[in-house]
Amino acid sequence: MCGIAGIFHPRDMIAPAPGALRTRLTAMSDAMVHRGPDGDGIWAAEDGRIGLAHRRLAIIDLSPDAAQPMTNADGTVHITYNGEIYNHLKLRAELESAGHRFRTDHSDTEVLVHGYTHWGLDGLVERLDGMFAFAIWDSGAGRLSLARDRVGIKPIYFTRTGGMFRFASEIKAILTEADVPRAVDAHALGHYLSFMVAPAPLTLFKGIYKLPAGHVLEIDAEGRAKARRYWSAVPARSPAAEGASAATYAAGVRERLSAAVEKRMMSDVPFGVFLSGGIDSSANVALMSAVSARPVETFTVGFKDHLHLNELDYARAVADRFQTNHHEVLIDGRDMEGYLADLVHHQDEPIADWVCVPLYFVSKLAKESGVTVVQVGEGSDEQFCGYDSWMTYLSMYRKFWRPYTDTMPRPLLAALGSLASALAPTSRTAGAQAAEALLRAGQGHALFWSGANAFWNVHKTRVLDAAAEAPDWADLMDMGFDLSGLASNDSGDVADGYFRALAAEHPDTDQLTRMIHAEFRLRLPELLLMRVDKVTMSTSVEGRVPFLDHALVEYTMDIPSAAKIGGGVKKRILKEAVAGLVPDNIINRPKMGFAAPVADWLRGDFGAAAEADVMKSPLVADGPLKRDYVARLFKEHRAGSADHALHLWTINNLTAWHAHWIA
Repeated sequence: MCGIAGIFHPRDMIAPAPGALRTRLTAMSDAMVHRGPDGDGIWAAEDGRIGLAHRRLAIIDLSPDAAQPMTNADGTVHITYNGEIYNHLKLRAELESAGHRFRTDHSDTEVLVHGYTHWGLDGLVERLDGMFAFAIWDSGAGRLSLARDRVGIKPIYFTRTGGMFRFASEIKAILTEADVPRAVDAHALGHYLSFMVAPAPLTLFKGIYKLPAGHVLEIDAEGRAKARRYWSAVPARSPAAEGASAATYAAGVRERLSAAVEKRMMSDVPFGVFLSGGIDSSANVALMSAVSARPVETFTVGFKDHLHLNELDYARAVADRFQTNHHEVLIDGRDMEGYLADLVHHQDEPIADWVCVPLYFVSKLAKESGVTVVQVGEGSDEQFCGYDSWMTYLSMYRKFWRPYTDTMPRPLLAALGSLASALAPTSRTAGAQAAEALLRAGQGHALFWSGANAFWNVHKTRVLDAAAEAPDWADLMDMGFDLSGLASNDSGDVADGYFRALAAEHPDTDQLTRMIHAEFRLRLPELLLMRVDKVTMSTSVEGRVPFLDHALVEYTMDIPSAAKIGGGVKKRILKEAVAGLVPDNIINRPKMGFAAPVADWLRGDFGAAAEADVMKSPLVADGPLKRDYVARLFKEHRAGSADHALHLWTINNLTAWHAHWIA
């Protein structure tokens, strides 16, 4: 795992001297030392038009020969790359049989260089099994190519200012360039309030974008840029047999998950597992233990002051069952407050998920214990329907949504939606959820938007003061990105865009499959996986996600929903897949989720300090957030008359980001 950056001047621009370019690239690299404390490298073309930077966290082939940026034998192709390619040895053998000669012992980076020259960009990315974000400069073609892995495990950001193109693993590296403006994208801010993160390709920074998951972006010598999607989580990618038995599907899941865990043990440095004691992390431990020659290193975080949230006993039971080398850390509100400034810095743009707090401390524990690579359980709940809220959505869709929207006249739907919105409670109660469902029906939206939905529309219209003006995204449009719904002030249009895109190719998908697809478009890559990347990498630890192995994802997308939740059992197929491997009391235990006691913290000293900071923020004092409404949320929450924790955490993250990066 590493950090990458680069600067490209199209042909019609005056390029700097190579020395000046190297100085700027060094500043970009230095902003990401945490991503690669084991080394750094700079390459700048002789004409100063293109330069690449790299920070190295040495995991595969620790020798100096594997350092980056790396080039081919004749110096016509250069690469800077972040990630891990799990099938690199297989690809190396294939390339060697075709006549390619390698100078490194087992560097996966060199496989990318030779693979690009042999198969081209499209042929390369379709063969890669792993997580990656890379940039390749092809001097012969005069072309810069960027790529992000299928699921979006690794990030890559870019901007074009004055015709100059810049990219990096983190936005803070781009911001070292003095002429890159720091301003808020108003549409991204509105969607952030809904989804707790900005949907790709937007970020909260106006004019700075992120390459969506499963995309490549190519920029030619004149600066013309074209993006295209090469993969998406849709049905019909796997040979999973239609109508197979649940037992067959369970066997297929176990086979693919076992392979995914084992291949992610590829490392020349120590590795381990984040263990909560739930089915996902316990399956990781069990499968890793089965093929590990030494005890697995496991890491768990708990709370000193809110014992009811702890899963320590479950984690200890799993650690004891598989004889792991187990480590624990306990935190409290003071630890959280001491970390928040660093959190804001390392996130780059706000990720309003309080799980980032315990995730940081367990990542730090792993690093202090000598472990550099960890496996995590992200992606399981989305594929196998592991959330209570999803079961609620599915029940509501079947029992209420379809009969209601199919039979009621459109004008009446709209009128009832408006009335329900006006009467909705300010907090996220069942009454507010019902009002939101009526409003979505009245506005013609889908029922499900995302598993992470902070401000519902019945609330967002009360906190957000003004509609954003039409955005200036001509550059993004020319690049060919799907911007469906992003220019709207209604975030429901974003979710609807995902569903329309899926329906155009796969019109017969059921509701659960549509929900899963939407999560792979937004919540998984931009919220859940970015919290893993940003937080673990801030401690120089690499997180790997076996449940998001693309072969497993393609297989599960073809498993019928009736098999996934047969009998109303969440994660039914996964539970059958790991039966006999993971203890029954872990498989059948109630799901707790990876939480933090933020509601209580906001009612104490932290809440008072957060309120003072939020209320003096320009985003509240001058808009677009409504000052009186935000003050009301703090007052009601701190008095205990309502639970506004998610809304307040979302706002606090936003205003803290603005104070750190903009104001």
